[in-house]
Amino acid sequence: MFTNKNLQNGEQSLVLKPIDMYSDSFLNKKLLQRKDQNAFRVLNLPSGKTDFCSNDYLGIVYNNLLREQILTGLKTGSTGSRLLAGNYTLIEKIEKQIAAFHKAEAALIFNSGYDANIGLLGSVPQKGDIILYDQLCHASIRDGIRLSFAQSYSFAHNDIIELEKKLKTVSGNIFIVTESVFSMDGDFCPLKKLVSLTKKYNAHLIIDEAHALGVIGENGEGLSQHLNVEDNIFCRVYTFGKACGCHGAVVAGSKNLRDYLINFARSFIYTTALPEHAAAVIEASYNTFPILKEERKKLNELIQFFQQANIKFEKLRSLTAIQVVIVPGNDQVKNIAAQLQQNNFDVRPILYPTVPLGKERLRIVLHAFNTVNEVEKLVKILS
Repeated sequence: MFTNKNLQNGEQSLVLKPIDMYSDSFLNKKLLQRKDQNAFRVLNLPSGKTDFCSNDYLGIVYNNLLREQILTGLKTGSTGSRLLAGNYTLIEKIEKQIAAFHKAEAALIFNSGYDANIGLLGSVPQKGDIILYDQLCHASIRDGIRLSFAQSYSFAHNDIIELEKKLKTVSGNIFIVTESVFSMDGDFCPLKKLVSLTKKYNAHLIIDEAHALGVIGENGEGLSQHLNVEDNIFCRVYTFGKACGCHGAVVAGSKNLRDYLINFARSFIYTTALPEHAAAVIEASYNTFPILKEERKKLNELIQFFQQANIKFEKLRSLTAIQVVIVPGNDQVKNIAAQLQQNNFDVRPILYPTVPLGKERLRIVLHAFNTVNEVEKLVKILS
């Protein structure tokens, strides 16, 4: 870009210099593959349609419930990692509050659920250790496992029999990794049976409670506490970006684990800490979601209504906000989603390779702010 004097009136104007684009054609092969599969992803802005898509299960964001609780004058940046300039009193206070809420000895806040999982799984299991994980675990869990020096093996989704067979063949420190609520199926893990196996084989259970926090349990405490098995679990990961309506995540466990993660979890050590403002929003959320009992009741009523409805597609059994309708094939599921969008319903297709080939689906998310009438209209289209 350079300036050039306009000969007519003496004014200077900006003239754009032609840009020589860097040649990155080597990216095209993979992009074309994705397009050939009809699975090419693009970013979409909010549409204003009826929300059956977001993870705002309780409507904390929809109803802007946290705004009035946030003090003014909080810092918008932390200026460094928590091991350098980025630690502060408020975030340590909130960690203690969260640990008490989840009946854990200690807790450590990470910048996101992804950071928490890769930090935890990439640092705790060591060479010679074994990780056994549910094959439907979230990508962040699988990426964390890949960063570990431990050997890892998957087991069929929620298959206790297969898991026990594998437990009989391994030794050393054994970690079993799963989720309380699975994000693409909406079902629960068999948590009590998993706890029994960990006791029998002296294994350590790690559970991601991302989609249970806020909605499962009397106060939204998650599945582990709802079933009163939290004392038998090595550690729990709670993500704030779903029902909590904010950002970040926490690993809850022993003080020993907290100290270990501060020293060895690279996604904690080598990143700028969340600022005071973000921490205050987390605190406001933890003050808010436990009291939203009517919202949880309303959500459960909508879940029961949708589960009992008759539609022409396969519907997975789910007692959570995540309702799944199987529509095989990227082409077909995108077409059905487009029909719903045309009728003002924001429902998104989940495509292969995010889910297995032939298991493409509509991921319909119910919220406390949705109405029975909206769900009825949705069901009618799917029928």
